[in-house]
Amino acid sequence: MSQIKVAVIGGSGIYKLDGIQVKDKIQVTTSFGAPSSEVMLCEVDNCQFYFLPRHGVGHFYTPSEVNYRANIYALKKLGADTVVSISAVGSLQEKYAPKHFVIVDQFIDWTKGKRERTFFDKGMVGHVSAANPIDATLQKRLFDHSEKAGVVSHLGGTYLCIEGPQFSTKAESQIYRSFGSSVIGMTNVPEAFLAKEAGMAYATVAMVTDYDCWKEEHCTVQEIMEVMKSNYISAQKFISRAIPDLVKNPIQVQRENQYAVITDPGLLTTSHKEILEVVLK
Repeated sequence: MSQIKVAVIGGSGIYKLDGIQVKDKIQVTTSFGAPSSEVMLCEVDNCQFYFLPRHGVGHFYTPSEVNYRANIYALKKLGADTVVSISAVGSLQEKYAPKHFVIVDQFIDWTKGKRERTFFDKGMVGHVSAANPIDATLQKRLFDHSEKAGVVSHLGGTYLCIEGPQFSTKAESQIYRSFGSSVIGMTNVPEAFLAKEAGMAYATVAMVTDYDCWKEEHCTVQEIMEVMKSNYISAQKFISRAIPDLVKNPIQVQRENQYAVITDPGLLTTSHKEILEVVLK
């Protein structure tokens, strides 16, 4: 399984992958508890990859309840080094319309501190730069494949992550727009930063469902779900194109975590070393 390098994390509306064969379901134990579900070993066009539904099969974890550390750790433990995040988002700018894909390159963390957001804690201190949380090569290739799949797509943008599960107030939405943010979601932080700590190439495909609430047009959850159904079909086409390319032409991962730990090695416990064996490999 260590030869399988590509993993997909599916967000709202992406709980399974129609037309893609599930070869196995793997129960992974981690130092941080259980991941959202078993990791599915999938195959498309004779190319194998991992798939993990972020909210669990059936969508029962809220954004705040997702065990992001366990999810990223489980995928890294299995040997993955490239993570494609597929996420539903609201648009904060007119040009990003519902059913469009935005392949973002930056994040703003507007969560409330409830989420465990680092592998380096409890007596082990480490720092990894988050200046460029998205792998630029992976981002560009995902953009190209989304366009080839017939989806109106945008290269670049800032994903603002809120705690949820409530959507924004109008006042909040206007504040987020004033930041210059492109889209708003609830899940990609700390997921993206943990992937960075684990030395993985990570990129987000943000699927727009609505205009948040800043625009003067009411949008119900039911209407959002209808758009999500359309986005799901687009995601299927996109994944069927992107995964074989990423498997056959792997991303050359630029790991920035090799010198992250600054704690005296003599103070590291057995548990610390077990974590580092996975995160730094």
